[in-house]
Amino acid sequence: MDPINYDKLKLSLKRLQERYSDYLASEQRTGLLESDRESIKESCIQRFEVCFDTLWKHLKKYLETAEGLTDVPGSPNGVFKSAFVAKVIDSAELWIDFNQKRGATSHDYSGIKADETFAIIGEFISHAVRLYEYMTGEIWQK
Repeated sequence: MDPINYDKLKLSLKRLQERYSDYLASEQRTGLLESDRESIKESCIQRFEVCFDTLWKHLKKYLETAEGLTDVPGSPNGVFKSAFVAKVIDSAELWIDFNQKRGATSHDYSGIKADETFAIIGEFISHAVRLYEYMTGEIWQK
């Protein structure tokens, strides 16, 4: 079986980190309009969505290829439960919560769920980096 190509995951995680860092730094930037900050925040949420979707699909491939699992479900929550059982992640519940936040952004017309999702992005990045390092054996270079 061919090795897993992690380039898309690596790029999506890097882009999410960049946008999140931009948002955190935007508080110090004078002359930046509130609408500009809001645009950066929205970009972070969109990057989170892409990164999350890319990550769970790569994790599924990892479980099948590297761990040799043959019955990995085709849904994010099922993948996280399988990864927990295989001891690839420490908490399926944490990743299921990330999935719930990701799903909530799709139908959020008030902005409340987007704010809740944005609040977990820093934590998500930290766990995603650790999972990336575990799956690839590479040290993350920010």
